[in-house]
Formats: sequence, structure tokens, C-alpha cells
Amino acid sequence: MITTLQMPSPVGLLTLIADDDALVGLQMDAQAPSAKLAAAARKPSSILKAAQKQLGEYFAGKRTSFDLPLALEGTDFQLTVWAALRQIPFGETRSYGELARAIGQPKASRAVGAANRVNPIGIIVPCHRVIGADGSLTGYAGGKANKRWLLDWEHGPALL
Repeated sequence: MITTLQMPSPVGLLTLIADDDALVGLQMDAQAPSAKLAAAARKPSSILKAAQKQLGEYFAGKRTSFDLPLALEGTDFQLTVWAALRQIPFGETRSYGELARAIGQPKASRAVGAANRVNPIGIIVPCHRVIGADGSLTGYAGGKANKRWLLDWEHGPALL
């Protein structure tokens, strides 16, 4: 069964989505609702409560990585990009080209961008850490203002 839990955050209301075994989505207010969200029951599960706790710790400056079961659905390429995103350390950024090279497909920077755009679990799978080659902010499903806030938050004073 798909369940959801909503939580306030510094970047707006977050909606966490889980199945019986793992987190399957994290949506920000700025995003269009997913089909999974529309079909979900509003019954917090232990996975949703754990995700809420870890996100709360992240926003409180007490956590720099997440340890949650995730169920990402996508193409093999998307799954590869999303796995590479999880390797970008807290407080660091990569360009789309750097990420493409990291997955062994140096000419796939646009495809990396397309995979980022459909990342179903933002913040936890940190697509906000990917920027333009010139250091500019590029699109973000949660909105550019939220991307800027997340990057500024992570680049702030040492948290731990």
C-alpha cells in the first residue's frame, strides 16, 4: 500500500511517499503531484516516520546523509544517475558534465540533466547538488529558490 506523510520544512511543505518496504517519493510544493501521490493513503508508516526524522535532522544541521530504504523506479540510465547523485558529498556540487563522466558516459550531460529532472526523491537523492559547468544554478523540480536555499544551507558553517 502506498502511504504519505506531509511535513513542513525550510523549503516548504514536503510530501513523503512510501510503499510497504521503502521510500518511493519526496515531493515539494513546487512540483506537480505524482500519480503515486494521488493514489496514496494518508497513513504514516515506520518508513515515513524514519524519513521525517532524518529530514528533520538534516534541516536542524545534525545530519549530512540519509540512511533510508529507497525504491527508485526508472530506466537503467536513470538509476545509474540517481546512484551517482547519492555519491556527491554534502556541501559539494558537480556539473552535469562531471556527473556524466563519473558514470562513464562523458557525452551524456543532457541526459544526466533529464534524469535529474525526474528524480522522484529530491533532497535525499541530492539532485540539487548538480549545477551548470559555469557554476550557475540550473532548473530544479522543487524550484530554483529551493535549490539555492539547499545549496546555501549545505555550504554554510560546518554542521557536525
